Amino acid sequence: MIKIGMMIGDRYEILEKIGTGGMSDVYKAKDHKLNRFVAVKVLKQEFSENANFVSRFTVEAQAAAGMMHPNIVNVYDVGEENGTHFIVMELVEGITLKKYIEKKSRLSVKEAVSIAIQVSMGIEAAHNNHIIHRDIKPQNVMISKDGKVKVTDFGIAKAVTSNTITSNVMGSVHYTSPEQARGGYSDAKSDIYSLGITLFEMLTGRVPFNGETTVAIAIKHIQEPMPSPREYTMEVPISVEQIVLKCTQKSPDRRYQNMQELIDDLKRSLMTPDEDFVQMVDPDEEGATRAVPETEIREVKSSYRNVDRYEDEYEPNVRLNENRKPKSEKPKKPQTSPQKRPKNIDAKPAARNSSKRNDIKATEYDDRAERITTICAVIAAVVIGILIIFIVGRKFGLFTFSHSNTETTTALASEDAQTHTSSENEVLVPDVHGLSYAEAVANLNKEGFEVEKVEVPSDTVAKGNIVDQLPAAGEAARRGTTIKLSVSTGPSSSQVEVPNLVGLDVMDATAILIEKGLQAGNIEETTNDDEKLIDKVCYQSYQAGTMVAAGTAVDMKLSIGLGAVTYSYAGNIESPNVEDSSYVPGTEATVILTTSTGVELKRETTTSFPVAMNISGISDCDSGVVTIIYTIEIPGSTTTGDDGEVIDVPSVTEERNITRTVQFTKE
Repeated sequence: MIKIGMMIGDRYEILEKIGTGGMSDVYKAKDHKLNRFVAVKVLKQEFSENANFVSRFTVEAQAAAGMMHPNIVNVYDVGEENGTHFIVMELVEGITLKKYIEKKSRLSVKEAVSIAIQVSMGIEAAHNNHIIHRDIKPQNVMISKDGKVKVTDFGIAKAVTSNTITSNVMGSVHYTSPEQARGGYSDAKSDIYSLGITLFEMLTGRVPFNGETTVAIAIKHIQEPMPSPREYTMEVPISVEQIVLKCTQKSPDRRYQNMQELIDDLKRSLMTPDEDFVQMVDPDEEGATRAVPETEIREVKSSYRNVDRYEDEYEPNVRLNENRKPKSEKPKKPQTSPQKRPKNIDAKPAARNSSKRNDIKATEYDDRAERITTICAVIAAVVIGILIIFIVGRKFGLFTFSHSNTETTTALASEDAQTHTSSENEVLVPDVHGLSYAEAVANLNKEGFEVEKVEVPSDTVAKGNIVDQLPAAGEAARRGTTIKLSVSTGPSSSQVEVPNLVGLDVMDATAILIEKGLQAGNIEETTNDDEKLIDKVCYQSYQAGTMVAAGTAVDMKLSIGLGAVTYSYAGNIESPNVEDSSYVPGTEATVILTTSTGVELKRETTTSFPVAMNISGISDCDSGVVTIIYTIEIPGSTTTGDDGEVIDVPSVTEERNITRTVQFTKE
């Protein structure tokens, strides 16, 4: 039994519980040997005596221990103490991608693609180590406080020595590939499918397939066409739409064949989002959407019979997000190449067709249960219908009864009214965007809703006011539902270090900027005499290492090779105090940079020094002049004239300027 404050492994002090899952709990701990904080994942006590669960838990450590990558949560140690099995991992201070999506309802296209790139890089590192994750989903992606994206939870990963593996262990049903849903082989392209579903959810705030049971959802993955994310979010550009659809093809052969192909297209979509460049493989019969035979449905049911017990993490959120789509909207078939039903469906292996007797009995039990449920529903409908006829007939005088019968009818009518009211107990969620938190709570409580507060930074919504709400305004929800309110904490004050972009191609540079929480600004072409920099970034508007506000746009210039000789200047302009001690810090000053030939390059008014300047493309001049114009106040004084008369001299303001010569650098 794990308790706060206890020491395990003679070095890890348990500090607090930070998470829980289907089969394990996660604690923050301090590694006293290396003096650092770590995360300790502990197998739950009810599973520790089950050899299968212990084996699965150990597989996670073995699968991840050999991988070191910035987009993977690193595993440091694994152990067992007094029957408690644990894994020691890198501590990521942040939230899961799932929680992040819930907080923001859905992500912008650029942010979603940037996260997808980082997840892809982590998965690629695993694939290069012959590890297939097999449970890629937003719950298994962490976003740290500094914006780093890391893949975690290799609990059902499998080391492979060939292209495919076969196993009955499957990932979460909302993200599982068709081949996993059938209980068949899994390979790198199965992870690509799950990542495509995850990208769909980032873009739309919902999963593409949902249902009442895991079996129903699994069959949809096998049978139903993948909807386009543009059906729910029109802002999704064509390139990103096609990337999602290619990742989630039913046939693995029609998906991206490796992570590098996917990463290349994701990076390209950042640069040319509206270009239709994704190469879709022509449909074949194996990849076509098809009806699922009864035998296969039984196999899927059998495979997922025990999955429902561990699907407690996601179902409520799926139903919540499902409400975002208008009831009148029907899924449309994505605009991809047409698919056709195969003439012959591949026969399953003999071993699969010969189901075990207990599976057949379980399936027959499910069928009987469904029939019984249907019969009960019909009986209930008949009873309600008779009751309604009875009440309506009484109202119009079609039936006459004695006094006692009238009382009985009235009681029945009252009961029916109460039943009807309880079934119609949904109301529309009011719109509280922009209201203060107190006003929003009052409005929601008035309609019978509970409130959960989540604080988020915002550059557009005043501090303390509502940025977003979930469920959204206008959706129908039952009284008592908890409405998540995102409350503004004001503009983000976080600072980001500008990365070095020189020498990178523009797609990689743009991806790195977005990963850092910055933006790509203007991109221009320029001449440069360094042949190694042709078609690569040779200039950036902020020097590498500079700290800037998150979201700052960084301009870049691409080299086109040799051309006319140009110069650049990058430096800090110091305070006039260097030359004139009369200058009072905080006094407004105008800083002007000109070439030695008199061409003005930059003018800036400021009250603080030093002033950073970074200018390129200066023609035919290797030096310049910095002029600083400012004012000083000369205090008044009192003097005595020759005749003994006292004379008051008033204070005056005097404009001054100083100049400095600077050298430019040849580009």
